[in-house]
Amino acid sequence: MNTGLTGHDERGLTQLYHEHHPWLLQWLEKRVQDRLQAEDHAQDTFLRVITAKETPNLNEPRAYLTTIAKRLLSNHWRRNSIEQAYLARLAAYPEESVISAEDSAIVLEVLREIDELLNQLPAKVRKAFLLAQLDDLTYAEIARQLGVSDRMVRKYMAQAMFQCLSAGY
Repeated sequence: MNTGLTGHDERGLTQLYHEHHPWLLQWLEKRVQDRLQAEDHAQDTFLRVITAKETPNLNEPRAYLTTIAKRLLSNHWRRNSIEQAYLARLAAYPEESVISAEDSAIVLEVLREIDELLNQLPAKVRKAFLLAQLDDLTYAEIARQLGVSDRMVRKYMAQAMFQCLSAGY
């Protein structure tokens, strides 16, 4: 079905929503196994369509919506993974070292922001940065693991550091 959407055609957006929201909601619910979470992701998907600078002419609206929804799910699962890793690390500390719920929420928010920041980097740059920061590998070890030269690792690290500095970290 061709909705003929271009620019911000309000009638076309309304038609897209009414014709494809039930299908998208069902598609998402199969993947997340939670109706409320599926509803949130469906709304976020349509919000992305609405806030896009220009909506393309949609010959395949379900493919377009699926692409957006898959990206949202991927981000959601990645954020959940970060949160679970953080909580697991936190649980390993002695009880007297545990931080307050408020501080924990702040740390989680910063971790999400850093994840979003790193996600904007090319895969090898991100991988090099994480290997250096989390695994404490040398540039030579990172180069071997990534199959690149030491010099390329230095370039990757400079790119990652610039990204962090430009974001205020």
